[in-house]
Amino acid sequence: MNIDQNNGDLSALPLNAMQEIPAPSADAKQVVALVKQSGRVSGYQLSDGRILSKQEGVQLARQGGIQGVGISSRKGNEYLKSLPDQQEDNNLGNLPSVSR
Repeated sequence: MNIDQNNGDLSALPLNAMQEIPAPSADAKQVVALVKQSGRVSGYQLSDGRILSKQEGVQLARQGGIQGVGISSRKGNEYLKSLPDQQEDNNLGNLPSVSR
């Protein structure tokens, strides 16, 4: 997609970068913190207190268990990414960090 096709609106670009956007179930949880080891994200803490690895988080999101996220991939490693919603405070990168 180029800017001309989208009338200058670039808001769809972050969605295009995701390989998958699962539909959340009615009881889907939210990511409330990132689990980090040596400064790198290694997992996610959910609103029910569970801590999941990156792989477990991606799998649960695919099953509809996490809301507000899509799945992206870099160098063959899948991870969760916030869905753009015009709010900065709920972006995964802005969440607090916890250690496992």
